[in-house]
Amino acid sequence: MRYLLDVNTLLALVVLEHEFHARVASWVERLGASGVPELATCSITELGFARVLGQAQQFGSSIAQARELLLKVKNSGGMRWIFIPDDRDISHLPRWVRTPKQTTDGHLAGLAKANEAVLAMLDRRIPGALIIPQSRHS
Repeated sequence: MRYLLDVNTLLALVVLEHEFHARVASWVERLGASGVPELATCSITELGFARVLGQAQQFGSSIAQARELLLKVKNSGGMRWIFIPDDRDISHLPRWVRTPKQTTDGHLAGLAKANEAVLAMLDRRIPGALIIPQSRHS
């Protein structure tokens, strides 16, 4: 199974200090028990990762440091990473999107589905997405 990580899920996986790191790391570990998990990013999630790390005072990273950190994680062993190119315009936005806050989630859910993936999230219930379960340790 292929999982497209949203920005918050990607942050939680990569940043040890993130409040949901244990939850996401545990989920990825469970995925790994059944084979090498295939995790995906796209332009939106990678740029969002760099933006949040560069803005958040608790992480104290520059854009260059965020870039290097993400590239290091994607090139390390243990997980299979893929990049999903994004060629979907607004005509592909799902009909369930009704509010401005739903636009990115809707776009990512549609991008995931179009690429035989599931959008993996921590906090929002949206059609077709997986809410990462609580870990036993979080």
